[in-house]
Amino acid sequence: MDYIIIAQGYQVFLLIFMIAYMIHHFVFTYNRLYCEQKNYYHDIIDNEFPSVSVIVPMHNEELVARNILDRLVKLDYPKEQLEIIPINDHSNDGTKEIVDEFAQNYSNIVPFHRLDDEQKRGKAESLNDVMALCKHDIIVVFDADYLPAKEAVKSLVIGFKDPQIGAVMGRVLVHNSDVNLLTLMLDMERSGGYQVGQQARYNMDLIPQYGGTVGAYRRSVLVEMGGFDPKVLAEDTDLTFKMYLNGWKVAYANKVECYEEMPEDWITRAKQIRRWSRGHNEVMFKHLFSTLTSKYLSLKAKWDGILLLFVYIMPFMLILGIVNAIFLFFMDQISVMSSLTALVLILAINAFGNFAPFFQIAIANYLDGRNASLKLVPMFAFNFVLYIYYTGLGFFDAIGDIFTKRDVHWEKTKRSERVRNE
Repeated sequence: MDYIIIAQGYQVFLLIFMIAYMIHHFVFTYNRLYCEQKNYYHDIIDNEFPSVSVIVPMHNEELVARNILDRLVKLDYPKEQLEIIPINDHSNDGTKEIVDEFAQNYSNIVPFHRLDDEQKRGKAESLNDVMALCKHDIIVVFDADYLPAKEAVKSLVIGFKDPQIGAVMGRVLVHNSDVNLLTLMLDMERSGGYQVGQQARYNMDLIPQYGGTVGAYRRSVLVEMGGFDPKVLAEDTDLTFKMYLNGWKVAYANKVECYEEMPEDWITRAKQIRRWSRGHNEVMFKHLFSTLTSKYLSLKAKWDGILLLFVYIMPFMLILGIVNAIFLFFMDQISVMSSLTALVLILAINAFGNFAPFFQIAIANYLDGRNASLKLVPMFAFNFVLYIYYTGLGFFDAIGDIFTKRDVHWEKTKRSERVRNE
């Protein structure tokens, strides 16, 4: 029967993808451990720095606004070449007052208040609106809960000496990793994504991902590409693919580190994962075909792009594969597919722990010199069930966005009270 053939074909398709992810992460880890590492542009010595606009999108950020603004006014960068633009996007707490207070004390802080009720709210809309206000072509973005080092901007913008670079991404670290088990595991997960994943992509000329914060881009390039898409929740991933599909590259600066606050409870984390999945899958639907047909991407970069686009849909595909295996069992077809079904499940367990294989997380923390954390690696298996459920919800949210053409909204991650005094 046709549906039997389709079901069997799906199991083969799923098996191929699971093997691809497995090889993908093995190669990344091997490259990071044993191959020549591609250094960012830190060896460039230049006393001429470009003029820079630093943007900080904010929505109800009174708990962290002072921290980020205090860090920015202390940056090691020529003040006459640096403008700081905090965006107050319809905040109804004390964010506006804090921003205005800093603007009164520092002449290079230019607040941008979005208060009109008719304005669409969201990070993409805010970034698009503020571009007309920016005086400079190089734009650096920090989220409000980030704590940049003094040399962060200087280290990021040096990459634009390369005319092929359209965007630059630094490394994100977790400053509240010692709060509980969740924050410690999220810190380890971040290490896997940046220390191994991003650096390996950069080493191998694949697709390092612009993360939307601790990053910079050329305003002129973004304007040429139509700005940020307000219908896409993951504006950072969207920018990554727009850059590569238009012939530009993203540079990754592993030594440009910046601290962020991570969720401290599972409910907040679950909402964050669902939002990321929703936005990422929107980008997948938008750019999958263009990635396959791009004239600017090499074959290996296309393959990396496909795997990157599919990363938040794979848990749903895995669940579908399990349901499909049960269907085949009751249709007396499991004898044909039993070995493939078992292998899919085994590969799934080994390939997806927090959307990165366990060994990738382990090696990243080894490279960071945190050997004591390695004993927690098996704990990531428990996260897998939670992540499957909420990435699945995000996938269906993305489908709903496409069919209903509804507006997407900026949902800020819950902040901790303790950051007020940090």
